[in-house]
Amino acid sequence: MITAIREVRRAKGMTLDDVARACVPPTTAQTIGRLETGTRTVSVGWLNRIADALGVRAADLVRLPDQPNIPVAAVLDPEGAYAPRRTATVAPPVATPEHVAVTVIASIGDYRAGDEIWCERLAPDQFTRALNRDVLVPRPAGRFLFGRMIGHDGARLHLLPIGPGTRQQVVTDPPWIATAVRLVRSL
Repeated sequence: MITAIREVRRAKGMTLDDVARACVPPTTAQTIGRLETGTRTVSVGWLNRIADALGVRAADLVRLPDQPNIPVAAVLDPEGAYAPRRTATVAPPVATPEHVAVTVIASIGDYRAGDEIWCERLAPDQFTRALNRDVLVPRPAGRFLFGRMIGHDGARLHLLPIGPGTRQQVVTDPPWIATAVRLVRSL
């Protein structure tokens, strides 16, 4: 069985020790590490314990061979959108190669910490489809801009970042943008 325990744990910002202590009954970080790497067999009981500790469904920890995942392109906080420190993915019900995700790690605008914003990548000839929508725009050196696209004239995009007191930003000739298509929020 292939599991996504490590990816989910990292996406939640938890250490092996955090998960081990959150299990009922508690276990060791070494045991969680062995279950993540497959050096110890993961039973249904272990999957349920770890899922409860991570606050997800056990099914979210099982990776099916043909189930694609959406890579997290950026994380979002009041300082802006930027590349994640670690590679992360989110598991959608159905994904396409054009999906990317933004994970919100601190509340900003209408978004809350813990939200996942699923985005669909658009080529330059499709940018007008994103008018008046929240979009993720790649910038040089692994940076991103996330905001409402309020204008598109030729090669220039006009964006209003979602943080309070922010000014309009103009981006010229991005290779792609990704428009927000789904908000996933745990209740």
